[in-house]
Amino acid sequence: MPMATPRYVGRFAPSPSGPLHAGSLVAALASWLDARANGGCWLVRIEDLDEPRNVAGAVEAILGQLGRCGLLVDEPPLFQSTRTAQYERALGSLLAAGNAYPCACSRRDLELAASPATAPRARHAERIYPGTCRNGLHGKAARSIRLRTTRADDSDGSATIAWVDRRLGTMRQDVAANVGDFVLQRADGVYAYQLAVVVDDAAQGVSDVVRGEDLASNTPRQILLQRLLALPTPRYLHTPLVLGADGEKLSKQNGAPPLDLASPLVALRAAGAVLGIDAPGTTVAEWLAAALAPWRRRWPLP
Repeated sequence: MPMATPRYVGRFAPSPSGPLHAGSLVAALASWLDARANGGCWLVRIEDLDEPRNVAGAVEAILGQLGRCGLLVDEPPLFQSTRTAQYERALGSLLAAGNAYPCACSRRDLELAASPATAPRARHAERIYPGTCRNGLHGKAARSIRLRTTRADDSDGSATIAWVDRRLGTMRQDVAANVGDFVLQRADGVYAYQLAVVVDDAAQGVSDVVRGEDLASNTPRQILLQRLLALPTPRYLHTPLVLGADGEKLSKQNGAPPLDLASPLVALRAAGAVLGIDAPGTTVAEWLAAALAPWRRRWPLP
């Protein structure tokens, strides 16, 4: 008998740090179109682990914005703040296997560890952990937990990850050289995005991750964690970004204005244009239905 086609499950995962903006709608629309074009399920996950950044009323605002644009979810939203026990189990398994370790370094320690030769690249140098605590804390108190990237599944001990993005093509990154041993649990006890997203994608059966191109650099870290935790790796599609007048990506951090939904159809057409999708329709429902065919032609599943 022929093998059954794996169930398509997609997701949109906003943080409740404010309402959606134009760039957020592009990511939401892309993931919704991909799910609907492939007969799949579309989920919303609220990434609310970083409590100080959460804004009261933002979840309701986000869900309301999605609803006005016709982007309706198939299941109730999942809140990461309810899943700390699952992250704790995953972290425990990485520690038990020697793939993670406690780190006593402060931000200041990492700044001092950057060599003078890397001073012109100070911001980048601060992101590359020098491995200070890989072999023990030497009497210091643990502050965070880091992944030991040099103990990946490659026989030479490197952490080079290669994957094929549906839009960007073949991608490759040496996580150890380009990122270093990254944090899995912060000094304040909050589980890091990289660990949480991997655990949640697997738990929700996510088959396809469709998100903005700015998150493509996170993919190799997530694939590395998936391999170490024996979790499946989804397909990835990273979409074009919406840029502001200054050429920077629109984001809540740089003050992007909330999405203007005076006319949801106008907002959808603008988001579709960023994705290379043009469709007829005089209502939101008509436009979304018409957009499925050009989406399938432009971004077919492999």
